[in-house]
Amino acid sequence: MMALQSCRKIINTVLVERKHFFSYIPLNKYDETCFNLLKSRIKFSGPLTVYDYMKEVLTNPVSGYYVTKNSIGKQGDFITSPEISQLLGEMVALWTLNEWTKLGSPKPLQLVELGPGKGSMMHDILRVYKRLKLDESISVHFVEVSDELSKVQGNKLCTSVLKHNNKTYYQEGRTENNVPIFWHKAIQDVPKTFTCILAHEFFDALPVHILKQTVDGWREVLIDLTECGTKLCYVISSGPTPACVFSKYSNGREYFEISPQSGLILEHIACMLEEHGGFALIVDYGHNGEKKDTFRGFRNHKLVDPLEAPGSSDLTADVDFTFLKNVTNDKLLSFGPVSQRSFLKQLHIDIRLQVLLKSCKNEKEKNDILSGYHMIMDTDKMGECFKVMSLFPVVLKEFFNDFPVVGFVNK
Repeated sequence: MMALQSCRKIINTVLVERKHFFSYIPLNKYDETCFNLLKSRIKFSGPLTVYDYMKEVLTNPVSGYYVTKNSIGKQGDFITSPEISQLLGEMVALWTLNEWTKLGSPKPLQLVELGPGKGSMMHDILRVYKRLKLDESISVHFVEVSDELSKVQGNKLCTSVLKHNNKTYYQEGRTENNVPIFWHKAIQDVPKTFTCILAHEFFDALPVHILKQTVDGWREVLIDLTECGTKLCYVISSGPTPACVFSKYSNGREYFEISPQSGLILEHIACMLEEHGGFALIVDYGHNGEKKDTFRGFRNHKLVDPLEAPGSSDLTADVDFTFLKNVTNDKLLSFGPVSQRSFLKQLHIDIRLQVLLKSCKNEKEKNDILSGYHMIMDTDKMGECFKVMSLFPVVLKEFFNDFPVVGFVNK
């Protein structure tokens, strides 16, 4: 394989412009720190893989989007489902309780959430656990790289927080009901015990490589500077790159995205669940290995060119659930993916909706609840494009023949 070298010899083709897919949103003020760092890196060592570009733009400690910005909510660049409706978090709580109970309710239950956003989903989950008087049976562990978001989460969920420099967690706190919460930078730092792992809109933010099949074989899509050096553009390597080894996951596509980091995290989750017990629930934008081009940016709740003004918008790519299943199928059973709408319907979300509506004090409260419900459920909104998949140790295969996993029953 030809390695990525600093010379421009590996570049020979400029990709077709993709800007017609996106909105143009002018920026009143743009901090060029991120672009200048990328520019210097490209000039020094050559074009970047899309994987390295996403990693640099999102998590660079100086200019990274997730590190420096509080991007979630109406004032941010995107809104997640838990920010829209409490119903999602409540239904997830009921699902975790149901599966935990079926497995004998081993205690303590460790709830792990990857990329918890503002902490809204966990807030709703803990409210359900509190009502059922299960506070003493659980601990919460967040995997969060953003110091900014960890502050938001701590303020939302805890009465006080402590910072640490020499432990596997960098922050800890307790809720008003004395539920301990710990913050980790990586899932590898989470304690090894019976665990329920939740990942809502987490994997779509992990960096991807983009591969393209040409007449000469598989090549990688890279990011370079335009001739004038003031903008970024797509190019294609003239020879195979190390990432081309993942072409075996193309699933018949001539152009596709692959996230090795997602695979590594899933492999770790598989080992955790196989050795110590537990289960996982993944909710995300995604597909079953058929989509090709989903790499995009979000700014002010609109799609934008991911190469425009790097550092000013969130970057994402749809999750390839088929790839995730293939990574773990020797250790874990996978159920789904099913649409978010189907999953929540099987959990009887409509019954909970009616209870909430009856408790409303005025029409505005009713309208807000109904608006949130339709946003997470309607097929032309989040109901169909969001997929849900669950994972369990393979040793439970026969058990689930008699006691199917709720939310994933074929009807």
